[in-house]
Amino acid sequence: MMEQNIVFGIDVSSHSSTVCVVIDRIKQGEPFIISNDSFGYQKLLDHLNCYLITPLVVFESTGVYSLSLQAFLEENHIKYLKLNPLKAKKLMDNNLRHNKTDKLDAYHLALIEFCAPQKLREPQPKEYHEMQNASRYFEELTKNLIVVKNQLHRNLQSTFPQIESIMSNSTGKVYWTIVSLFPHAQYVLESNETRIYQELLSIPGIGKQRARYLTARLYSLAEQAYPYDSRDSITVRAIQRNISDLFSLSEERDNVINYLEKLAKIVNSRALTIYQSIPGIARTTALRLIAELGDLRRFDTSAQIDAFIGIDPGRYQSGEMDNHLGITKHGNHIARKILYRVIGQMESTKLSQPCHITDYYDNKKQSSHSRGYKKIAIASVHKLIRTMFALIKQNQLYDYNVATKNKRL
Repeated sequence: MMEQNIVFGIDVSSHSSTVCVVIDRIKQGEPFIISNDSFGYQKLLDHLNCYLITPLVVFESTGVYSLSLQAFLEENHIKYLKLNPLKAKKLMDNNLRHNKTDKLDAYHLALIEFCAPQKLREPQPKEYHEMQNASRYFEELTKNLIVVKNQLHRNLQSTFPQIESIMSNSTGKVYWTIVSLFPHAQYVLESNETRIYQELLSIPGIGKQRARYLTARLYSLAEQAYPYDSRDSITVRAIQRNISDLFSLSEERDNVINYLEKLAKIVNSRALTIYQSIPGIARTTALRLIAELGDLRRFDTSAQIDAFIGIDPGRYQSGEMDNHLGITKHGNHIARKILYRVIGQMESTKLSQPCHITDYYDNKKQSSHSRGYKKIAIASVHKLIRTMFALIKQNQLYDYNVATKNKRL
């Protein structure tokens, strides 16, 4: 029997929320509506204070809309259960919910704690939420960076497409600086060799020998070019703007990573060290994993982390039919994407940094008759999560020899 028998079920919407009070499974009066602001929360607090025992509040995590309610509950030290919407739906449907309205949803949310009590967890420090905000901002900056890179590529096609082959890697600050100096082939042809050499030499990261090579290379590429737009075209201005945006976005991404590191050292510096000890996980990836996964110690099993990021297997059961489906793809899709990417990073560093997860991946790939790269990669992500969870729980750094002997990792 649950210790708490007074439950406030709250169905959160964008501007208001519906509250239903349930005591020992019995609804108390009609549900009432509060606004999602300080006045509405004061009204909620007045109702909560009517009871000698502080009620438990149950609500769904509805993205940004439920954050202010969560802040209010934490500030007033009120215990709450925040449910993933998909999990809440499943729990409510299992209790034979036939109709859906805000009032009924609030009531059925409250009933969950009577019919299927969920484990209450202490809220994570707010720094974790700030880290997740920073991680999402980093993701947004990265997407914008890709958009601007594509714009730069398109613009160069009509002024100086050959310059994209000036370096083996046509990205990064050195390349962008060269393009900003010579956005049109005519800029090279109208200049003299000494001036171009001096301009290239002034770029950080370019020495004398490389400056001489790039000068000759620029002349060769400019002579091949046959631009559609003139050197005075608005496209040249667009290229200069693209370069400016790339520098700005790149600098802001660096600032975000530095900010993430500062927060990580406040809440969980040991986790940062542990993650970075795993082959294939460098500083940026480690910081984003902490931001997206939070404190792994709050989970009881690695399977709960699988469900949290949405790589737990789906299942369809009806009568005699019992099918195991692909992964659910519910939960934190950013964390899922980062972990999936880590497997590729592990593969690229396996010669210098051996890892039992890449051993597993390679064995699966060799023994598999199919070309299901994704299935093998997801299986490797499962293994990576188990490894991360064990290392955090045991407060240990990654050791290849230990990992290969531990069959549970």
